[in-house]
Amino acid sequence: MFEIRANHNTSRKLLRMTFIWVLWGLSVLLLLCAVPTQGQQPLFRSELLFPPMALHNHGSCIVECPNGDLLVSWYRGSGERRADDVAIYGARRRHRTRKWSEPFILADTPGFPDCNSCMIIDPQQRLWLFWPLILANTWESALLKVKVSRDYQRRNGPPRWEQDTIVHLKPGPEFLETVQRDLDVQWGPYLQRADPAGREQLQKERDRILQMAADRLSVRLGWMPRAHPFILDGKRLIVPLYSDGFNFSMMALTDDWGQTWRTSAPIVGAGNVQPSIARRRDGTLVAYFRDNGPPPQRVMVSESTDGGLTWSSCRDTDLPDPGSGLEVIVLQSGRWLLVNNNTERGRHQLALSISEDEGRTWPRVTYIERDAPGEGAGRYHYPSIIQSRDGLIHLTYSITLNRVEAARYGSGESIRYAVFNEAWVLSRAEAR
Repeated sequence: MFEIRANHNTSRKLLRMTFIWVLWGLSVLLLLCAVPTQGQQPLFRSELLFPPMALHNHGSCIVECPNGDLLVSWYRGSGERRADDVAIYGARRRHRTRKWSEPFILADTPGFPDCNSCMIIDPQQRLWLFWPLILANTWESALLKVKVSRDYQRRNGPPRWEQDTIVHLKPGPEFLETVQRDLDVQWGPYLQRADPAGREQLQKERDRILQMAADRLSVRLGWMPRAHPFILDGKRLIVPLYSDGFNFSMMALTDDWGQTWRTSAPIVGAGNVQPSIARRRDGTLVAYFRDNGPPPQRVMVSESTDGGLTWSSCRDTDLPDPGSGLEVIVLQSGRWLLVNNNTERGRHQLALSISEDEGRTWPRVTYIERDAPGEGAGRYHYPSIIQSRDGLIHLTYSITLNRVEAARYGSGESIRYAVFNEAWVLSRAEAR
């Protein structure tokens, strides 16, 4: 009896010691993973996805696939406002080789321009591609389309699409009611500051928007994506949209993964377009907008506390914006990054603004590109930014090469890819 008990007690001690060692190992591993920037060496690399060319290459979007590959989309053609050869292209960067594939076509509607793509991967690991088909070479004639794929990682070329459909948008009567309520409030300050000639021009623009808001076809067409869609709590897909005709924004929402769609109330403002969404810890959604309105031009912001159905009045931040695309992301560290052309005129510099208080203030900035304005400067715009699971930050943007780079690589347009870590962003940050 004694011998049996002794063996039993010894086994229990061994189990206890093994359990303690496992816990200790896990604790060390978690500690190492929990400090992504302390002691990290700054890292930055960039490259062109393809050689510069005369064709227009613009409007990229980047996503990380579940297997670690990166996928980028953009549109290419002779000019979407005058030509019908514009298509959505893609390129893939394999995680193992870290090399970009040759571009391939993601979407092409023969005889019509396809533009401004954006992508997201949902909790079921399906790839979604949204883009506007331009019916009559005007932004007001845009028709929102979507493709969905489960087979997009093993293939070397384009995904095998299982869905290719139109997103039918049908804003309700609250659309006109919201426009009538909010338009004068938003345009009022500009009307007060304008001289007589400017006031007359603004009044005409106001009347035009009100007339459009009362027309069913104008309300249902012309909505385009730009920044990444947003998935709320793994259940609701929100696609930020904007209209060049109305010169403001709206959200498309689905709670059944595209079987049915509804729209938010319009986010009325003086030129607030191309929204990008981030979420605060308290659940508030915050949308930042390009400023297409009268000067002074600033990044604009609005908030939603009901999951994106309604939004607060749009207001200016203190971040300059020359009427160019932007994106915002929340890093694993809790910091927010907003990437845009932080100028009032020109797209000769591209910057990362840093927030430590969930987008309320942006006291520091790090520059990705910074040319002196004027002849010979490059154009760096329409950024798309993500943070991958390993903590690295990936950025793509449209580029027209400056005089120095054109002498080396050739003149024209391309898409540039940059990868860096948070330590690099912080090491180069300067006060705004």
